[in-house]
Amino acid sequence: MRVSSTVLAVLTFSAWGLAVTGQAAWAKNQPAPDWAVEAAKTATPASAESASSLLLFSEKVEHFDKDGRMVEHIRTATRILKPQGREDAYCAVVWDVDEKIISLHSWTIAADGKQFEAKDTDAFEEGGGGTRAMIFAKKVKVIRPLAADPGNTVICESEELLPSYQHEIPWHFQRDYPVVAESLEVDLPAGAKFAESWHRYTAVKPKEVSPNHWRWDLHDVPALDLRNLHAPPPEAGLFARMSVLLDDLAQDGKDNQWRALGKWCEQLQTNRPAPSAEITAQTQQLIQGAPDFYTKLAHITEHIQKHIRYFVVERGIGGWQAHYAADIFHNQYGDCKDKTTLLISMLQVAGIQAYYMPVDMSRGFVDPDAPSFYGNHMITAIELPADVKDDRLAAISTAKNGKRYLIFDPTNETAPVGNLPDYLQGGWGILSDGNDSQILQLPILASEWNGSERKGEFTLSADGSLQGKSATTHTGPEGADLRRLIKLTEEKERREFLEKRLSVDLPGLTLDSVKVKQPESLNQPVVFEFGLTARQYAHQAGPLILVRPRVLGSLAIPFDQKPRTLPIDLGSTGHWKDSFDIHLPEGYVVDELPRSINVDFDFASYHAKTTSTPGGLHYEREYIVRQVEIPAERAADFRRLEGAIVFDEKGTAVLKKQ
Repeated sequence: MRVSSTVLAVLTFSAWGLAVTGQAAWAKNQPAPDWAVEAAKTATPASAESASSLLLFSEKVEHFDKDGRMVEHIRTATRILKPQGREDAYCAVVWDVDEKIISLHSWTIAADGKQFEAKDTDAFEEGGGGTRAMIFAKKVKVIRPLAADPGNTVICESEELLPSYQHEIPWHFQRDYPVVAESLEVDLPAGAKFAESWHRYTAVKPKEVSPNHWRWDLHDVPALDLRNLHAPPPEAGLFARMSVLLDDLAQDGKDNQWRALGKWCEQLQTNRPAPSAEITAQTQQLIQGAPDFYTKLAHITEHIQKHIRYFVVERGIGGWQAHYAADIFHNQYGDCKDKTTLLISMLQVAGIQAYYMPVDMSRGFVDPDAPSFYGNHMITAIELPADVKDDRLAAISTAKNGKRYLIFDPTNETAPVGNLPDYLQGGWGILSDGNDSQILQLPILASEWNGSERKGEFTLSADGSLQGKSATTHTGPEGADLRRLIKLTEEKERREFLEKRLSVDLPGLTLDSVKVKQPESLNQPVVFEFGLTARQYAHQAGPLILVRPRVLGSLAIPFDQKPRTLPIDLGSTGHWKDSFDIHLPEGYVVDELPRSINVDFDFASYHAKTTSTPGGLHYEREYIVRQVEIPAERAADFRRLEGAIVFDEKGTAVLKKQ
């Protein structure tokens, strides 16, 4: 797993635990530097008056020491505008065994000009991990700023020696609060090359302030405000950023840069997948008697999914470089890089070629127009022989050279080979295949590869209570998510989870029975069966009874009429079907039915119909999503779709006495 230092600092700071006081690396009783005093004089622009905080000034300077190591110097001035803005005004430096904090300073300049300097007792260190499944050598040193009150400006200044293997400078310059002025400086050795790429921002030309010393200046960078935004794309991919590639990565042209990044990844993992005698023996046992390519794959991938526990042990370059396959197999655990390494090793024994593919689990973060190695996950690209044509293998991407690659995430323990988790579909990854390395879009699966089919039969009483049974069959990523839920919970917890979800549609619900059917094979659907009683489901209206034919399950996504500028995220492709039968109380017949719904767009369709049957009601609907994201200009179409779904889900049938 790889996480940029900027992202890790934010994530770690937001999860403060008990303070661990460390020795400060700054002098005592120093006044705030002149740049900080000047920055604090910056007036708050009218455009920022509704914000909680404001970045007045930020400067990031990278230069190289006599040994060729990169040294990073960062200066920031953040004004707190509202009490909740305190969380944006902090000083932090992330470091690892291959890095060194040279200095860290913090001051607060009050609105009246008075200064408060942080001391060593105002700082603490915290580990970079976040769960019991991770052991990181990475840490973060944080200063609690003094007098962090609205109207005051928090000043941070740090200097850090970066790892020798870092060949990229990420610049995450957009935030969820506005920026007045921000800059990046890169002071390169004589003759050194660089290449820049911009994500969701118009490129700004740098100024050469001295020979091979470059500076980019930005002004009035708007906040990315996602509050109250319905169905937004993953947040990580929406923030504007820039990246500077150095050394061998600084190639001419994006294709060459992606190729260099893929080759660097491949080189970093050299010899790591080499199969040991134990790996060879285990693989041969797994594939013995396998009748076809798919069965070989399934036996190997399911073994890794079920028997190699996910656990992260990272130290220094271990955040980028996998352990050796033999060690992973012996220890029976590993992180995403390790699981991919062992899979590549076992497939090699089986005569199948596979490659590393760095990705990010937030669709949109990896941008084909912005070459960069920064992401947070590693998956596997399995080369498919030309003669392999198997309908069970859907998650296929085709490279520029015509080769087909089956995309698979061995870290996901419940998604079968051939399918793909919805968080990866439509994203991009770096195919690390020597000179054929390239940026490759991950497939978006057809709707039939994911979803559910729900059936139910219920009996309505004259007092409005409803009783019956329902069974739902879940396939694809939806089924995989439920397998994970089943794995991580006890029966009592699963019952409570189901009861909570069903209670949204059925107030006063009582679950009479719950049964889960989970086949051993990952490519088989998961089935939930349950019996229920819902008191006061239907409502009396004089001599009439009002009843909702759609008993269970809501498919609507809350939306609004606000102007839309960002794409609309549909979550995942899929196919959802409901079929419910309601037996009427004795002596009642149908007097009125809700109207049928038929809405069709290229990205999705929705059809629903309620009919009268002898002694009952029959409701059925079908919802199909064909795309994972649509552009903002399709907002009106999406509102029509959502409006139709909401209208149908609230539809009521009227019953009367014969």
